[in-house]
This record gives sequence, C-alpha cells and structure tokens, in this order.
Amino acid sequence: MDLILVCIAGFFIVLGIAGSFLPVVPGPITSWLGLLILNFAPSIHLEKKFLIVSFCIALVIFILDNFIPVLGAKKFGGGRGSVIGSSVGLVIGLLFLGPFGILLGPFFGALIGELLVNFENKKGAVKAAFGALIGFFTGVFLKLIIGLAFAVTYFQTLWKYREILL
Repeated sequence: MDLILVCIAGFFIVLGIAGSFLPVVPGPITSWLGLLILNFAPSIHLEKKFLIVSFCIALVIFILDNFIPVLGAKKFGGGRGSVIGSSVGLVIGLLFLGPFGILLGPFFGALIGELLVNFENKKGAVKAAFGALIGFFTGVFLKLIIGLAFAVTYFQTLWKYREILL
C-alpha cells in the first residue's frame, strides 16, 4: 500500500511542477495534493501543521497567479484583452510551438488581445503585452518555486522513511 501511495504522490508532485507552465493544471495545489496523498501512506507521517501551512501557501500562490498578469498588464497600460490574450496565446503557443510557445504565445496573445480591444493604440498594446508577459513569468516562477519546494519535501520524507519503505 505504501508503494502505491508513494508513486501516486510522486505523480501529483511532478504534475504540479508541470502545472507551473500549463495554465490548465493548478500547479501548487496539485503538488500539495501529492504531499497529502503521501501522508496517507501508513508508514509515513507528515505534521498536520505543515500540511495546513503548506496548503495555505499553495492557495495564496494559486490565487496570486490569477492577479499577477493583470497587475503586470495594468502596470504597463494594458487591460483585460491583454490578460486574456496572454492565457489563450500560451495554450496555442504550446500546441504549435512546443517549449518556444511558453515565451512567444503569451506575448503575442497579449498583443493581439490588446489590439482587438484598442486597435488605435499600437504602442500601448506592445507595452501591455510586455507587462502581461512579465506578470505571466512572475506567476510561473512562483508556482515553480513552490512545486520544487514540495518536491524537495517529498524526497526528504522518502529519505527519512527509507528504512520502513524498503
């Protein structure tokens, strides 16, 4: 039973890290779910206080991730069109350009989204697209850091309980 739960928990940790880049998967929450599943293994014990605090951190990062691109776009003069465009651009960029789509998709999506809303202001649309891109990467960075921190906790826990698990 332990081995099955350890493997499922590891899958959720990895999925959460991938969710740092994929907008459809809530990265921090998914990684935290991996820690929670690990806690259900009969031989492994994680402190309840740790689980509560780590969940709160994951939830705050998840919520902030929805506002950071908006703040980045607004800081550089953009609006809702650039924010929605950056999310759509990320998905389309990943589908057609692979890893390069992570960089190009949000920028061009935000640019097109802002131009659709305000076609006359091309210079402002470029600034807004740049702001949305900065906001997007800030969110990705935060989610990645939390996902990696949860992965480190996962491996430290496995190391701590290695005698019991083997």
